[in-house]
Amino acid sequence: MRSNVVADNNAVNVYIMGYAARMTGDHAYHHGNLRTALLERAERTVRERGVHALSLRELARDAGVSHGAPRRHFPDRDALLDALAVSGFERLGAELERAVAAASRDAGGRLHALARAYVAFATRDPALLELMFATKHRAGAEHVLAEADRSLAIALAVIASAQLDGELVAGDAQQITQFVFATVHGLATMANGGMLGGEDVAAVVDDAIERLLAGLRPR
Repeated sequence: MRSNVVADNNAVNVYIMGYAARMTGDHAYHHGNLRTALLERAERTVRERGVHALSLRELARDAGVSHGAPRRHFPDRDALLDALAVSGFERLGAELERAVAAASRDAGGRLHALARAYVAFATRDPALLELMFATKHRAGAEHVLAEADRSLAIALAVIASAQLDGELVAGDAQQITQFVFATVHGLATMANGGMLGGEDVAAVVDDAIERLLAGLRPR
């Protein structure tokens, strides 16, 4: 009898160990968790080692799933890069919206908040930002471009609203927004490239926005 009990216990232990092992692989992910986990690992790889180091096979190994598992969500590497870019633009848009919501309602306060939030995002994740803007121009990545436009639409809304309130000069709101964005994006690029000579980035951004506002306010 004792030998049967031991045998039964051994069988149970083998089953439990096998189940635990399976749960560390593909079966551990469900309801989209694998996609989220892969994107998080992919973003970390881009941040630490650059886009060139990104591969679906390596992501699968890091996540502890079969090498074909990522292809259920990303058919190829371009699909993974597109998803990363979309995720980045979604997060950027959310951060810009929060910044504007927390700012004073005047044009100056909102533009300062927008600029600071954008540069903070850009300097925190320069490799991701570069991927985002490079990917949105790739043929077949129209959905990335659409998300990019949505994420930056908050800036256009701020400019247009300020014009209606008489705080900024009349004119093509789209062109004015592009002008402001070119300035802010350029400063972020300079900061990431170490071209600001050790200056306080936030102070440089604030100064640039003040100079822009001096030319954009009605006289």
